[in-house]
Amino acid sequence: MSPEVGVLDEDALARLLDEDPDDSLAMLAEMMTATDEELRRHAHRLAARLVLERSRTGRPAQRGTGRPRLVPASRGGDLDLDASLDAVMTARAEQRPAHLDELSARDWGQAQLALCLLVDDSGSMTGARLAAAAMVTAACALRAPAEHAVLAFGRDVRPVRRLRDVTPPAEVVNRVLQLRGHGVTGLAGALRAGTEALADARATRRVVVLLSDCRATDEQDPVPAARGVPELIIVAPRDDGEAAEELAAESGARCATLGSVDEAVGLLNELLN
Repeated sequence: MSPEVGVLDEDALARLLDEDPDDSLAMLAEMMTATDEELRRHAHRLAARLVLERSRTGRPAQRGTGRPRLVPASRGGDLDLDASLDAVMTARAEQRPAHLDELSARDWGQAQLALCLLVDDSGSMTGARLAAAAMVTAACALRAPAEHAVLAFGRDVRPVRRLRDVTPPAEVVNRVLQLRGHGVTGLAGALRAGTEALADARATRRVVVLLSDCRATDEQDPVPAARGVPELIIVAPRDDGEAAEELAAESGARCATLGSVDEAVGLLNELLN
């Protein structure tokens, strides 16, 4: 793939990607931190494009007629007097005007989806798992383009993309591909951060996707934090999914294991449906 210094053979990469997407994407991720500056630049340019192209397979279409739903009046819509009556009476009793956030309105938008992806970049993160994380990141961007967050976590939680950030998906994918695993796995803190990241979402459905083997190596029990997530989906490596399945069973989450990067999009669709 790199016959000379600073050269990346794109044809060789395309052939390898068709034959073995896991190894080729993992190798491309490693190239993004190469000492060869020119090779690193080529890898950075290609990686996100290839991941995004492969993640578009199976992209769900937006279908269906919008249904009326109650939303805070501050978000617009038609004021619902019946649903707002209690708030109005409370405000009158306190001799103040009712705030828009206290009143209810109806709009006719489709129920939307907000996602928060938690990427485990503790010591267990390897090239293949990094490639899988990038693929799931791209899939999340395509499925919830308006509201999706990406957080990386080990001992601490670090934002890769905030909920309504304007960073292009390609740049977010590249940031994930440049993560390098180290340190402990703080699951409880990550789950709480994922819930907090979705707190201001406008979407009616809020889902945290946890990409991890779920082997917590700090002293905090992740089960209470997992139970506090509005909707939790766990995606674990197929060769190391026992702890993830246990966490799902104890918290009521949905869980599946991922064997290849090309399974990521279909698996996410299945779990979200």
